[in-house]
Amino acid sequence: MGNLLRVLHCKDEPYDEIFLDFEDARPSEAEKEVYTQVSHVLSFAPGIIKELEAYKGAGGQIREAIQNPSSEEKQKEAWDAIIPLVHQLKRFFEFSHNLEKCLQQLLKALTSEEQSTTQHLEAKQALAKQFAEILQYTLKFDDLKMNNPAIQNDFSYFRRIMSRRGMNNSSSIIDYAEGQFISTELANKMSLFYAEATPMLKTLSDATTKFVSENYQCEAERTSEVLSTMCNICKVMLENPVHMKRFQMGEDTVHFCLRVMVGVIILYDHVHPTGAFCKGSRIDIKGAIKVLKDQHQGPMIVNLLNALRYTTKHLNDETTPKAIKSLMQPGS
Repeated sequence: MGNLLRVLHCKDEPYDEIFLDFEDARPSEAEKEVYTQVSHVLSFAPGIIKELEAYKGAGGQIREAIQNPSSEEKQKEAWDAIIPLVHQLKRFFEFSHNLEKCLQQLLKALTSEEQSTTQHLEAKQALAKQFAEILQYTLKFDDLKMNNPAIQNDFSYFRRIMSRRGMNNSSSIIDYAEGQFISTELANKMSLFYAEATPMLKTLSDATTKFVSENYQCEAERTSEVLSTMCNICKVMLENPVHMKRFQMGEDTVHFCLRVMVGVIILYDHVHPTGAFCKGSRIDIKGAIKVLKDQHQGPMIVNLLNALRYTTKHLNDETTPKAIKSLMQPGS
């Protein structure tokens, strides 16, 4: 783990010996309290991903209800089909806020003044792994959401029915199914959440920005260092065949590292004043893009490249070198 201490030196320095154990990092005594709390929240993530993968929507019933506005039977069928889906979408949304809290807990643990950034990463690899797991979940969730328009369509239909039934008072609590309640205020927030192309990334970006704004400048600087360090570690691990051989889970760990690398680039770009793409960035952005493009160009890689193109903040700034902008063009 001591090799992590070299990671924030100049980017020209080779990092061949740097390795962060994303497969089997175990919490130390100092990590256990935060690790246990975050671990409990993360235990629900696989189930949510499975539910989202299986999400079919109520498009058929909604179309029938719209085409037959005078049919009470068709209206009831559509409403009955929508109710369990709204329940799912509500749980997904609530989980995003639990993840937001976890992210801020981890950032606080990894940026406190008691140790330097590199010392934190050296001593708290289990927390770094959890941070990475949140990013992996986030990008998986957003990939699935982007490719499933039924999610936004279903919730939009639910909102229209709420409005039609006079359930539009911001203080009203709606019993939309037996024992299932939702306030109009919450429905409005959910609507904004699902209107985002990448809602989980937006949630984490906002949470990271809020964390930085609420802390002193040293914490802001440490946050940027944590993100850039993790990105550079992932890049080196992915381009170093020696490290690749150490991945016990093979391709799964490669995909994990790729998602984490992209996730921290996006967060860094939203948090750092000049972003991830400018000359002098702590992130080796050109190297990270090259690592992505060197992979087999399947749907996951296409989605990760699109996340960099469309969810970052500074890619199109004047300070971004033309070579980087050219490299990020689709088809380049």
